[in-house]
Amino acid sequence: MKPDAELQHRLEDERWLGRMMLAPAVIYIVLLVGFPFLLSIYYSLSDATVGSRVLHFVGLENFRRILDSAAFWRSLRNALVFTLLSQLLVVVLAKILAMALVGDFRGKWLVRLLILLPWVAPISLGTIGWLWIFDPVYSIINWSLRALGLLGPNSWPIWLGQPNLAMASIILVDVWRLLPLATVIILAGLSGIPQDIHDAAAMDGAGFWRHLFRINIPLVMPVMLVALLFGIVFTFTDMIIVFVLTRGGPYDTTQVLASLAFFTGIQGGDLAAGAAISLFLFPLLVAVVVLLLSVARRIEVT
Repeated sequence: MKPDAELQHRLEDERWLGRMMLAPAVIYIVLLVGFPFLLSIYYSLSDATVGSRVLHFVGLENFRRILDSAAFWRSLRNALVFTLLSQLLVVVLAKILAMALVGDFRGKWLVRLLILLPWVAPISLGTIGWLWIFDPVYSIINWSLRALGLLGPNSWPIWLGQPNLAMASIILVDVWRLLPLATVIILAGLSGIPQDIHDAAAMDGAGFWRHLFRINIPLVMPVMLVALLFGIVFTFTDMIIVFVLTRGGPYDTTQVLASLAFFTGIQGGDLAAGAAISLFLFPLLVAVVVLLLSVARRIEVT
């Protein structure tokens, strides 16, 4: 078979053509994700530092050191609290916003635009804006509460300087950041529900709450789980909010695994330990992905 004829034959083969069209994306993912992942495994099994030129194999010594570190377990606990609380708020608020936006009303396009702004804006710039909002002297939150009479003369919260308030602050910023994405995903799910189902429920006399828990939420649950999955992955692996607002303080009460890996490996110069810390994110995220996708698939089947 001539080369041109063979090429024409392969282009007509759907399986070969599909693989060829997927090849650039696969190569991109391998180079962008696969190579750094393998490099981090290599570093985690060595004594690599920022200034080292020769690496020595140390086995699982870095992982043993990390597991014996109180800072690691504190960061893991903070990461779980930070992720679970923020994503619980994101899913609930996104569901409320999506239900409000699915109907027609005047100025709907403007409301959608305002909701999407936090996701469109660079997260680092948005977080710097929140840093000014939480400023210990000029905080607009404190001055507003004082003007409303909700703060006494001797009460002045230091949002980023008190452990509980600092955690609440980074959770608030993460909710502000991911709420638009979750809203758009859930809104797409709501728009996909056939109108016949809503009409049938209305004919049966279903009220708001019955319609919500018997029809609305069950039909959108797979989409809500997808939104939750994206939120967990983005939150659990992100360190920008913590880095800009608190840098893990006060007293490491807002330090999470991603920020601990950065401070240890990049700023601390211990690349091996930083890589080992970052690798702990992988099995946790894989377990979450498998769990949520399995639940979503079962819900779709039923």
